[in-house]
Amino acid sequence: CVGAEHIATRERVAMFDITPFAKFDITGADALSFLERISANKIDRPVGTVVYTTMLTPSGGIRCDLTVTRKDEDRFRVVTGGGSGQHDRAWLLAQRRPGELVQLTVRTGSLFALGLWGPRARDVLHAVSDVDVSNDAFPYMTARYLNLGEVDPVWTQRISYAGELGWELYGQIAMGQRAWDVLWEAGQQHGIVAAGGGAFDSLRLEKGYRLWGQDIHTEHDPFEAGLGFAVRMDKGEFQGQEALQHKLDRGLTEKLACMTLDDPTAVVMGKEPIVHDGRVVGYVTSAAYGYSVGRGIVYGYLPVNLAVEGTPVEVEYFGDRFAATVAAEPLWNPKGERLRA
Repeated sequence: CVGAEHIATRERVAMFDITPFAKFDITGADALSFLERISANKIDRPVGTVVYTTMLTPSGGIRCDLTVTRKDEDRFRVVTGGGSGQHDRAWLLAQRRPGELVQLTVRTGSLFALGLWGPRARDVLHAVSDVDVSNDAFPYMTARYLNLGEVDPVWTQRISYAGELGWELYGQIAMGQRAWDVLWEAGQQHGIVAAGGGAFDSLRLEKGYRLWGQDIHTEHDPFEAGLGFAVRMDKGEFQGQEALQHKLDRGLTEKLACMTLDDPTAVVMGKEPIVHDGRVVGYVTSAAYGYSVGRGIVYGYLPVNLAVEGTPVEVEYFGDRFAATVAAEPLWNPKGERLRA
């Protein structure tokens, strides 16, 4: 069940089939300048660095959120959600300027992708790979090739959408089943489980990870969405920068807030109205039960004066109202030491 998969990820290790994640290779002499121009975060980093970034509309809204990993001086791997993959591909292609030497190659169908996440993930990976996967040799937000037994090469990024130690593993699609089997066998002594979308959603909300199309979209900017950490206003010009600066100068009017339901048995589904003092002040963007925190979790945009820890609100669900309280986020491992262990 979802709860068992969630707890196994937090306490031991779980494997997720994330092959539907959209995967693109951006290459060419102008690949770096192209990505730098359309990304809010700094992309010009050493080979082997994973960067989380938003890409913005001219008005500063979030058009995409994804990771960009530098594989070589002029070669980058872009990974984004399966549901937004076609949207992101079309948007990326539309940003190319005439004469710009940039090529986008879709790798979604040609590569398997596995998420190996949890405190015992390193033990499993160490057992099947010849590469040093210690924290010193393979730090958080870096990437490199390694082998999974005879499955070689496997492009491996140390990043986790579950908020735990772990890696995303990418290789030729024909070797996907074998890669799964190799990891599954090595994980038996560590209590490995196969986990799916329900656990994925619960884990990400405990960690405060946003989902494009639900928590973030073009009508909200990164600062409203709590993603200011992934914006480098001082890096040089990028699309949406001027609009963002104007918004910052004016001051934010709303923010994405984390709320927990006061009744630990209450669960809502998402899109419900959020009420304060009898007035609708927002709606739920994402909701799930947090099995590690023992509460229902909801996210939604609130006026800035209400998006403060301790503010009482209500979530209306099919005529019933459930009391909720704005909470500091993330609810799970706020300092992030588990990711960097």
